[in-house]
Amino acid sequence: MKSRTILITGGAGFIGSHLVRLMVNKYPNYKIINLDKLTYAGNLANLTDIENAPNYEFVKGDIVDAEFVHALFDKYQFDSVIHLAAESHVDRSIATLGNEGMFEETTPYDPRSPYSASKASSDHLVRAYYHTFGLPMVISNCSNNYGSHQFPEKLIPLFIHNIKNKKPLPVYGKGENIRDWLWVEDHARAIDVIFHKAKVGETYNIGGHNEWKNIDLIKVICKVMDKKLGRTEGESEKLITYVTDRAGHDLRYAIDSTKLQHDLGWTPSLQFEEGIEKTIDWYLNNEEWLNNVTSGAYQHYYEKQYEKR
Repeated sequence: MKSRTILITGGAGFIGSHLVRLMVNKYPNYKIINLDKLTYAGNLANLTDIENAPNYEFVKGDIVDAEFVHALFDKYQFDSVIHLAAESHVDRSIATLGNEGMFEETTPYDPRSPYSASKASSDHLVRAYYHTFGLPMVISNCSNNYGSHQFPEKLIPLFIHNIKNKKPLPVYGKGENIRDWLWVEDHARAIDVIFHKAKVGETYNIGGHNEWKNIDLIKVICKVMDKKLGRTEGESEKLITYVTDRAGHDLRYAIDSTKLQHDLGWTPSLQFEEGIEKTIDWYLNNEEWLNNVTSGAYQHYYEKQYEKR
C-alpha cells in the first residue's frame, strides 16, 4: 500500500482518538496528522499509547482559523482529510423517528436547533463542492457510540462513574427513549472501510442495529456493575432517579446501515452485552483517566506536556 499523508481533525476526542489509533497502528506507511483544538472534549490522554509513534504527529489548532489551516496544508501537502471535529452534546441533525423505520442515506435532513442546522449545512456544503467543483468526498453518519475514552457527560460513562460512587442515576421521563448503540471501535473500522473502499460522492450510515430503551440499557449497566463491584444484584438499580424530560427530547433514533454492509462488507463485530462489559471493564481499570476528566485536570496537565515539546 502506497504511503499517504492524512489529516484527521478532532482526533483527540472520543471517536477521533479511536480512529487515529487504528490508522496509526494499521498503516505504518501512512503519516497521520491529528489536528485538535483541545476543547473540553479533546484529551491527549486518549492517545498516550501512540503519541511517540513515528508515523503520528499532533498539531493543536482551530479548523475555523483559515490562515492556520492553509499553512498546515502547505506544510504537509495532505493526500486526504478525515473530518471529525464537531461537538455532539445536543440533538442530531436529522428529524425524529416514530416507533418504526430507520434513517436511511436518502432520509431528508430536518434540523430542529441552530447547532443541528450548522451540522446539516456542513454536509450540504461538502456535497455542493462535489457537484459543482468535483471535490472528492464521502459522507458518513452514525448512531450513538459507546466505548472507552468517552467524555463522562454521556450516559454510559456517567452512569458507570455514578454507580461506582453510589450517586443518583438521573433518567429523563420514564426512560422510554430509544437509541441505537454502536461500539466505537466498530465505528472506527467502518470509517476505515469507507475511506479506502467507498465510491466518491456516496453517503453511508453506520449503525449498530442495536436498539435499547434507555431504562433497559441502564438496568443492564446496573446489573453488570453489581457483579463487577461485588454488590448484591439490584443494589445499583436503587440509584435510579426519574427526572423531568428535557424539552425536544427525541423519542427514537435508529440508523439503517444495510448499504454499508452490502456495498463494503462492514458489519458490527460485537453484540451489545459483550461490548458493554468491555466498556465497563475499561472504565473500572482506568480510574485515574476518569477522575482526571471528571475533575478537569486533564486539560491542564496534557496541554502543559504538549507545550514542553
